[in-house]
Amino acid sequence: MIAEGLQEMDVTRLPGDGGVAVLSVGTGERFNALSSPQWHSLAESARSLAADPSLRAVVIRGTGDTFCSGSDLREWRDATGADVSAAFSAIEAGLQAVEAIPVPTVALVQGVATGAGCQLALACDLQVLESTARIGMPIARLGMLIPPTFANRMALRVGPSRTKDLLYGGRLLTASEALAIGLVTTVVPDGAGAEEVARLAEQWGGMSQASLRASKAAVNLGLAPLDNPARSLPQGPAADPKEFFRRVNQFLRHKMS
Repeated sequence: MIAEGLQEMDVTRLPGDGGVAVLSVGTGERFNALSSPQWHSLAESARSLAADPSLRAVVIRGTGDTFCSGSDLREWRDATGADVSAAFSAIEAGLQAVEAIPVPTVALVQGVATGAGCQLALACDLQVLESTARIGMPIARLGMLIPPTFANRMALRVGPSRTKDLLYGGRLLTASEALAIGLVTTVVPDGAGAEEVARLAEQWGGMSQASLRASKAAVNLGLAPLDNPARSLPQGPAADPKEFFRRVNQFLRHKMS
């Protein structure tokens, strides 16, 4: 059940036995940058899917031709530090709800997956990127203070040194670069992403669903000692008070000019 005042994310089923859900984020505008209410809705939709015993797999994709460019910075134009921290809490709740889905999940990434959109892709078990997609965490450009949970999602895949390199530089990786360092699992030609996701769903459909769920749970349990400390820490400030609001307003003026 979606909380009052929130709009449910678009959830459809792939053709077949109905066990594969496709969760589409965003509206197709502003590169699917998500507002805080939309992150709350993502969390609610993920929790609803997780409770479905008939579920076999979940595909997360963007509405239209891009995945997700992160958070909608317009809501931070006149925000306070507390507002930004609350927004980060909403993002993290959405990401952890996706991670808690007990069946295989795959992100279908077209266009860009940046900032919190990159985190959303990494919250999925697998990532299928079309060849012209780009992915990364350019948040240092805006004076955001990355939470340990965000850093951990990258470091558990590519190691601490590569993660620091990516965070310090804020650059976006091409799909092939992301594949080469192990940040994502698959790259396909442009336009072939949906076909690859359907192939994965068909492959998983022939497996024991209990085994797939157990495999996911076992891997997650093994990673828990590395993952849980970051999740149990109290949330620190999400933005540099000396830099963040100036940088965000400068970014928004540039985008709107």
